[in-house]
Amino acid sequence: MNQNIVSYRLSIIIPAINEAVNIKEAITTTQPSTNIEIIVVDGGSKDNTVEIAQSLGVKVISSFPGRAVQMNVGAVAASGEILLFLHADTRLPTGFDDMIRTALQQPGTVAGAFKLRIDASLFSLRWVEWGVNVRSHFYQMPYGDQAIFLTKEVFQQIGCFPELPIMEDFELMRRLKGIGRIVIIPTPVVTSARRWLQKGVLKTTLLNQLVITAYLLGISPERIRRWYRREKFKKG
Repeated sequence: MNQNIVSYRLSIIIPAINEAVNIKEAITTTQPSTNIEIIVVDGGSKDNTVEIAQSLGVKVISSFPGRAVQMNVGAVAASGEILLFLHADTRLPTGFDDMIRTALQQPGTVAGAFKLRIDASLFSLRWVEWGVNVRSHFYQMPYGDQAIFLTKEVFQQIGCFPELPIMEDFELMRRLKGIGRIVIIPTPVVTSARRWLQKGVLKTTLLNQLVITAYLLGISPERIRRWYRREKFKKG
């Protein structure tokens, strides 16, 4: 990797829909940092997500809803040579900017993400973290809640996020693995436990594995998304 990466500008792209509860803290954890910009891509929030983001002085742009669509729109608007895709309910560690620039200087590295920590004390979530971090480290398959980063050049080379209704981060990683190494920074990001707590840790974990299996079996992402959303919001 080019040694000039140390001087690269870092664009942090946050796709959001109705994230008023989380957006301020997500933006706050990007500071202190150097040579960055923050772009919140709103997919049609009905709460005050946009007003909160604007009050913090970051760039806010609108997009059609859909995480992949929103992240691609943000990437087009980004002025930085490095792109960091941050979920609105994920918090970055102090010094993340230097960690990213250092990681991308490693020979053969095309992208990276962070180790994962989940912000709840349930013992079962420690097993989830362990599984995620093993998968990320040994199979180089981090997912979006681990704050994926790569250069804009590589992002454009692989064709951006595939605009799928689900599994866009999984497919991006598959493409990236074909051209180089994906590094996992050992300092964790902290993500919200809300999706595990909503349906229970075991059920959520099994549901996620079923989604991956269905995708690998060739079931259409739109059909998977409809099923996933029905299960996700079904009354338990």
